Amino acid sequence: MVLLLVSQLSYSQVYKDQFAHTFSIVARDVKTGEMAVGVQSHWFNVGSIVAWGKSGVGVVATQSFVNPAYGPNGLELMQNGTSAKDALQILVKKDEGRDFRQVAMLDVNGAVNAFTGANCVESAHQIVGDNFSVQANMMLNDNVVPAMEGAFKTYSNLPLAERVIKVLQAAQAAGGDIRGRQSAALIVVGPKLTENTWQDKLVDLNVEDSDNPIKELDRLLKVHNAYNFMNEGDLAVEHGDMKKAMTAYGTAQNMFPENLEMKYWTAIAMANSGQLDEALPLFKSIFEKDNNWREMTKRLTKPGLLTVSEADLNRIIKL
Repeated sequence: MVLLLVSQLSYSQVYKDQFAHTFSIVARDVKTGEMAVGVQSHWFNVGSIVAWGKSGVGVVATQSFVNPAYGPNGLELMQNGTSAKDALQILVKKDEGRDFRQVAMLDVNGAVNAFTGANCVESAHQIVGDNFSVQANMMLNDNVVPAMEGAFKTYSNLPLAERVIKVLQAAQAAGGDIRGRQSAALIVVGPKLTENTWQDKLVDLNVEDSDNPIKELDRLLKVHNAYNFMNEGDLAVEHGDMKKAMTAYGTAQNMFPENLEMKYWTAIAMANSGQLDEALPLFKSIFEKDNNWREMTKRLTKPGLLTVSEADLNRIIKL
């Protein structure tokens, strides 16, 4: 059936574009202004072609027979002042392969629009709501999109990234992609333009190939959040606020207790701030699990990352 559909259009219109039937959500958190795209598909590395976003501008999900140009072109239009509703209409009108596209756009002001082409493979639907749109094609049944809408409204108390995960989980539970599952992605961007491109995405997670991509995406989000607390702790150390630093480090370790690196840098920060006696049990537990961290400790004094005396360094190394 896919080949018959493709034959109705020229090679240049459709087949040059990647084949990524999927379900996705574009959404905005009305409290924080953050915007997100979440997606899962039975297609390798779906996030690389479906999910697009820019802080202070908006987000785009382009799927079915994917025309990736909807991503950068849609963001450019929105950044130049065109609403998501109008931007999508402009791009769909120009696209000769529109009947095979499914696209959703949302801008920083909360305006949102979606389009599902007449030749998207069933089950194909969309629901556009207040600050969100959910859309899917090639689904097992017609329950998937309503389940996504329901989850987005039900979990309004959650941070946006976690809320999007709940939406993807609901879609899969309702039937999901008729072919199964393979990859998933989640991006979150902020409400204001960023000066540096590397600061643009607040969350940028991509599960390229997995038997259970949403479960893996959920795990990665938890790890991401834990490392954010580590960064918060590091910043507090720089400002001399060890109480705040230890609270942040403790939160990170509770979220990701099996991670030795989080424990290690917590111990280093404690040692540098005069809390060596409290840090020693942490160092010991880390060295017992992986002796490479002991060797690592010896190497930190030269670049000034560990600032204890030689005597205190020996206390650590000899644990």
